[in-house]
Amino acid sequence: MNPYQQKKRWKYFLLAFAVVIASSSLFYTNYLVKNIARSERTRAQVWALSMKQILASDDNDFLSYVIAVRDSLTVPAIVTDENGDFKYVRGLDTTKTFIKLQAENNKKMKYDTAYFESELAYMKNQHAPIRLKVPGTQWLVFYKDSPLLTQLKLFPYVQLTLIAIFLLMAYTAFSSSRKSEQDQVWVGLAKETAHQLGTPISSLMAWIELMKEKFDAEDDVLVAEMENDVKRLEIVADRFSKIGSKPVLEEHLVYDVVKDFVDYFKVRVSKNIGFELNGNPLLQAGLNIPLFDWVLENLLKNAVNAIDGKGNIRIEISSGKGKVKNQIFIDVTDTGKGIQRSKFDTVFQPGYTTRKRGWGLGLSLTKRILENYHNGQIFVKDSEIGKGTTFRIVLKNTQNDKQTTA
Repeated sequence: MNPYQQKKRWKYFLLAFAVVIASSSLFYTNYLVKNIARSERTRAQVWALSMKQILASDDNDFLSYVIAVRDSLTVPAIVTDENGDFKYVRGLDTTKTFIKLQAENNKKMKYDTAYFESELAYMKNQHAPIRLKVPGTQWLVFYKDSPLLTQLKLFPYVQLTLIAIFLLMAYTAFSSSRKSEQDQVWVGLAKETAHQLGTPISSLMAWIELMKEKFDAEDDVLVAEMENDVKRLEIVADRFSKIGSKPVLEEHLVYDVVKDFVDYFKVRVSKNIGFELNGNPLLQAGLNIPLFDWVLENLLKNAVNAIDGKGNIRIEISSGKGKVKNQIFIDVTDTGKGIQRSKFDTVFQPGYTTRKRGWGLGLSLTKRILENYHNGQIFVKDSEIGKGTTFRIVLKNTQNDKQTTA
């Protein structure tokens, strides 16, 4: 199992565990809410019965006990008759009244029937009324959840939201710290690799010069190719030395840079793979050639590996139009085995590879070089299983910038 798949499985496991915790919390809270709601309905029923007893009783001693029981129940409630007229309220705003005469006699109270009608509509939506038979008519007791029950309903969502925010902040801080440490390790390793390559490369260059002099091989094709490979090693060492520092971008014709690398690369792969380069030769972009060659090398190597036996690699260089006229597109298309659409983003993840001996760093490094150092982009433009894949590189057209400025 490669590191990416293992990391993905851990993410799914942690996500499933979080869902179990959240579901358990919501389930238990819902259980408590139902029990408290049942208790509150019982209290509302007792309150309604106490109201009925107050209206029917003429025993003053027993009446005072019933009133005490009634007043101990704090569930907000409204009592109306069958016509919807207000008769009694409980647990609502004490500064408001539905009785006009009471508001006139008590200047601290406000006559506000709209408030009670709004509360009544809310109570009707929450619970079915408790019917209370009184002499000559029937009263309806409407009630709503107490503030405690309302808060309890909201509590798990608030709790889970705060926990999620905390975990997200902790994960972000931890990931950022870990990424910074990993970057420092990779930068140190890359620079040390460049330093270690320096001595044997210098030695190989000296040996080639000695071969030229001793065997009069100045124009020998094989020696020339050996010299090209040693120069390539020198470029590779230079690439590693540039990791971790901001490279200098210079204006280059994109077509010429791509052509130089393709000419070098195609003689070092199977003759069964054909190369085709087309496009506008006048497009310019800011490039660091050693790093940009690394991008091309990774893409072309992937294309070669994707082709089973015989195939073609086509490179198209074009300029954008309309809103993207300041962009340059480099499309690298192979006739290989293709990529599943669900893997279009995954292929750029560190550690993802379909090869048994691959490290899965090529496309990840390519994406970083383009985005961090060239202000560009790379993505899978199109792919079809069994037919091939097209990767698109997007660069800034500096030639258009100059024309616009001028």
